Amino acid sequence: MSATSARAEPPKVAVFDFELIDTSLQGEVQGPRQDEQRRLAHAAEQLRTALQDSGQFRVLDIAPVNDAAHHSNLQACGGCDVKLASDIGADLAITGTVQKVSNLILNMNIYLRDAHTGKPVAAMTADMRGNTDESWTRTMAWLIRNRVLAPNYGAPQAN
Repeated sequence: MSATSARAEPPKVAVFDFELIDTSLQGEVQGPRQDEQRRLAHAAEQLRTALQDSGQFRVLDIAPVNDAAHHSNLQACGGCDVKLASDIGADLAITGTVQKVSNLILNMNIYLRDAHTGKPVAAMTADMRGNTDESWTRTMAWLIRNRVLAPNYGAPQAN
């Protein structure tokens, strides 16, 4: 296999379900909400679909490691996201969070890490207003369009 054909193969990615960081008073008092849990799963699925449809990535099935991922805090587990991604043959580990300050103020974050080295590749964020299906879907669509799949996003720029 030549170096040229090796580069033609799109990177394999493991996109893990997003995690909620709820620092709201409502979350402290009432605990997890089912609508937010559904939105977290939908956000990850929306990202998986967009990455696969772009042809720039090969999205792997995370089912073999999904249970372990759900029993870990992927943002603070000392690199377990990278290990889990590597276990299924991924080149990139993609995790995400939604931080909820209140039902009006939320923030969506996506993190890409090299599954071979554990080094960060990119991090992106977008604020959203409103805790609705539409606000979450539109925020993810914006991140996909303007960050994840934007041409040369994060690449060094010539002076």
